[in-house]
Amino acid sequence: MMFAGAMALALIVDALLGWPDWLFRRLSHPVVWIGALISALDLRWNHGSGARRRVFGGICVGAVLAAVILPAALVQWALPGGLWGAALTALFSWPLVAARSLNDHVVAVARPLASGDLAQARAAVSRIVGRDPMTLGQAGIARAALESLAENASDGVIAPLLWGAVAGLPGIAAYKSINTMDSMIGHRNARYEDFGKPAARLDDLVNLIPARLTGALLALASGRLRLCLRAMMRDAGKHRSPNAGWPEAALAAAVGVRLSGPRVYGGTVADEPWVNDGAPDPDAAAMRRAIALYRRAMLLAALLLGGLALM
Repeated sequence: MMFAGAMALALIVDALLGWPDWLFRRLSHPVVWIGALISALDLRWNHGSGARRRVFGGICVGAVLAAVILPAALVQWALPGGLWGAALTALFSWPLVAARSLNDHVVAVARPLASGDLAQARAAVSRIVGRDPMTLGQAGIARAALESLAENASDGVIAPLLWGAVAGLPGIAAYKSINTMDSMIGHRNARYEDFGKPAARLDDLVNLIPARLTGALLALASGRLRLCLRAMMRDAGKHRSPNAGWPEAALAAAVGVRLSGPRVYGGTVADEPWVNDGAPDPDAAAMRRAIALYRRAMLLAALLLGGLALM
């Protein structure tokens, strides 16, 4: 229960402070450190036949997890119990929660979109999605930003908090490492199809519960619980990801828009099915509603974690 309280406090600290630029300039960020290790192992091991790449991809996953979990476990073991232990666990966990960063990145898209500055909105959305921003109009920009908001509410906030509540610093650090590996090497292309497959499959596994929990939190925070639950049951399975469809469907139904659908990556059109089909395309007003919903859902998460800590 101490871990649940620590994660509630970490979420609150992150929501208030984020990761300040002055701190980044002095210390960088734990995800940057993890990313540097992944890049080094990628350069060293990702070559040869497909079978060799798969084997060394699995070894890469094990090496990164060992490099992260062992020091995290030692730190957790050295911390005191009680309130001081919870406070210090929260302090070490704070950089691994991205609630404020996600909010700020989506707000950076919503503001120029509301003022009609599509060039600035495209520049802002290009920082959070991989699709070609020059192909996006107002609806496409809003849709891309909302999909990122839904997916990263799970991957960047709820999932690390859940695994931190389960296993403390080793849990949140392990999750963040897995998610970083997936974002860096878990791609379906010639270089990473084999080497990145172990990381991608592990990321799918550790996000099974958090994605569904995020969808439930968004549904509860929306006040449209039954509508969101129906949308998740109907549309989540249509998504190319086994997990992202759950928070995306909940957000789409809560805000009253359609998401997913066709999009362009590297000049190639990916003909994805719609989520919450039949609803209108999102606009700046829908983005404002979605950001407010996201904030309520994160507050609800903090309250639930705090309640667990008091049980």
